[in-house]
Amino acid sequence: MDEEKIITPEEAKRIMEAVLFASGQPLTFAKLSEVIGISEKEVRAIIKEYASEYESCGLPRGIQLLQLGNACQLVTKEVFAPYIKSALGVKDGGNLSKASLETLAIVAYNQPVTRTYIEQVRGVDSSYSVSVLLDRGLIEEKGRMDVPGRPRLYGTTEVFLRVFGLSDISELPPLALAGGDST
Repeated sequence: MDEEKIITPEEAKRIMEAVLFASGQPLTFAKLSEVIGISEKEVRAIIKEYASEYESCGLPRGIQLLQLGNACQLVTKEVFAPYIKSALGVKDGGNLSKASLETLAIVAYNQPVTRTYIEQVRGVDSSYSVSVLLDRGLIEEKGRMDVPGRPRLYGTTEVFLRVFGLSDISELPPLALAGGDST
């Protein structure tokens, strides 16, 4: 790379697209800033603009630019999943059980949480569900609680955000109140 060359926003956009495509995983804005040689603020502005271009009506695309907190990634749109699975020979069966989805929802909406908290909410042992979610990278240990026994605290990961198409945990839909209508 020539360090003295001035990169235009259009060139930066093309470089980002190439790097994100080749990466296949989320890259931080700081890493893109370092690679391209522009400020992180400029990277964020270009990514925001580029993400909206991917969604524009003028040129619908099969991919989208997903922003994940302090990182971004090029991903395929969910609507094309059946075609991608067919082309790549991917079989179904990677879905989460109802118990694992319940556990994931408890973690996502209440994080950080202990396994004991999850079990109190669900009313059953959740060791297996927590283990499955850890193995799939949807949750991770976020530290330990400062009480006797120092239980692990769990929270969601960037993989969770990517799988559910979220940029940030704040984009989770509001919880519906149990018991029906609240009017």
